[in-house]
Amino acid sequence: MSTETNCCAPTCCDEKQERTAAQEDNFREEIRKSYAKVANAMSEQDGPAASCCGTSDDDAINTLISTRLGYSKAELENVPSGADMGLGCGNPKAIAALQAGETVVDLGSGGGFDCFLASPEVGQTGQVIGIDMTPDMISKARNNADKGNFENVEFRLGEIEHLPVADNTADVIISNCVINLSPNKGQVFKEAFRILKTGGRLAISDVVATIELPEEMRNDPLLIAGCMGNAALISDLETDLKNTGFSNIEIKPKEESREFIQDWAPGTGAEDYVLSATIEAIKA
Repeated sequence: MSTETNCCAPTCCDEKQERTAAQEDNFREEIRKSYAKVANAMSEQDGPAASCCGTSDDDAINTLISTRLGYSKAELENVPSGADMGLGCGNPKAIAALQAGETVVDLGSGGGFDCFLASPEVGQTGQVIGIDMTPDMISKARNNADKGNFENVEFRLGEIEHLPVADNTADVIISNCVINLSPNKGQVFKEAFRILKTGGRLAISDVVATIELPEEMRNDPLLIAGCMGNAALISDLETDLKNTGFSNIEIKPKEESREFIQDWAPGTGAEDYVLSATIEAIKA
């Protein structure tokens, strides 16, 4: 990798410039700190840190946020209290078409919300593996799994650029508003391709850039932690997926998401640059 001196973590420069491994680690550490605060928000007087959707420690508010993102009230009633933290920008399970017996890997599983929704879909013959780089989130998710007696769900500590999962393990990879946070999205897709079985599929909800963000927005720590400042252009994501070997690539931005993105960062104009989107692809 090059040693560009004008790309300093935790700020996010043009992704076409390469970061050093140390810069990527520094970037991830800032994100990790932010989401550790989210995981511990219930016990912190100052409330949650900036993050996707502006999380709350109020279950009723998080329910409102999640129904706005495409989850049904029935789904929300079937997860342990505290699993839904209002994180995300969509409902990846809605596009995943999960089947009994499948193995699902969730990239950036947080408190386990999407994993718990996937659990009954794959059944006891299936498996759900949640990956998160924040120890506080892993602890929260494991406690939630114990509370809900989810025997086919497990959580592993790890970075989505370096997944603690064996080759050819997953039938489906899901993710909800997490890949945008990565300082190396191409590496995330390489890892996803590695752990997918042949014929395996991506079913991702994420924030994407429809036009290039201004430098000041890309360098805003709050917008980065809030899943906007580090969003990649749709064309760049398509190129990364294609270069990795994926086929049947479909990235579908949702115009209606401008409304809730405006609520994430009022007054910044972020909704003019980024949208929530579904990202689907197949490992042929």
